[in-house]
Amino acid sequence: MNAPAVVLLAQAVRMAVPYACAGLGGVWSERSGVPNIALEGVLLWGGFAAVAAHLATGSAWAGVAAGMGTGAAIGCAHALLVEHGRVHAIVSGLAINLVAVGGTRFLLRALYDSSSNSPAVAGLRQTGLEGGLLVRTLVDPLAIVAAGLVAWSVWAMPRTRFGLRVRAAGDGPHAAISAGIDVSSLRVAAVALGCAICGLGGVALAYDQHCFQSNMSAGRGFIALAAVILAGWRPGRTVAACALFAALDALQITLQSGSNGRLSEAIQLLPYAATLAALGALSRRGTKVPAGLTRLSMD
Repeated sequence: MNAPAVVLLAQAVRMAVPYACAGLGGVWSERSGVPNIALEGVLLWGGFAAVAAHLATGSAWAGVAAGMGTGAAIGCAHALLVEHGRVHAIVSGLAINLVAVGGTRFLLRALYDSSSNSPAVAGLRQTGLEGGLLVRTLVDPLAIVAAGLVAWSVWAMPRTRFGLRVRAAGDGPHAAISAGIDVSSLRVAAVALGCAICGLGGVALAYDQHCFQSNMSAGRGFIALAAVILAGWRPGRTVAACALFAALDALQITLQSGSNGRLSEAIQLLPYAATLAALGALSRRGTKVPAGLTRLSMD
């Protein structure tokens, strides 16, 4: 029997995985100097690709690879449009989000004769595992992979050659070019990496629900982007902010179960209200924005 506090903690950890992956994706993308509001769309495409590949091959790990690969491909396309096509980054990101909403629904209808959800998949379900809900959540393979990516990102961005070059591309692109760095190629690589991680968040979301549901990201990509800004584009702080939003999400689900009517609808707004309040506080305090984000393409 799981205590209510343990259940709430387990739900928060489970919900933190998509938020954290999307947040890390935003950090890698935007620290390179490419604005990325397409995290919502990448979550949707990653989840859909994972379920489609899982259903086609019978392999959950094939679905993981498909979700991350799809995210990387979208990130690569977004960065190429911005860096080489000179498309406004906000326009490109909005287009990705809109196509994701309509495109996944169209493919659901075309492939599975339903515009709302796909057939069920097993995902990476743990069978025969002893322990309570929290233990099963902590040993979930996707949670472990996400934790590893968090640790790697926190270490790699300030300490590896690639991480330092990504920061240089975002903070001082002209100086980076003078130092012989191919800023455009580096940005494409960083955005592709970030969107691959975000795609993993979509996989986790779909496997947690054991199917793909239309518009299942439900604003998580936008909340993760808010966490990136609140954390000052730092990976560790971004994941901490994402964990807080996930905890609020878990709390509102718990509170909803004991309420009804208008109170239940009001409780659903809790994570979004907290996001707006945090952004309002940030606007008063101010924060250092990567210099590359102040212009959407190289001069």
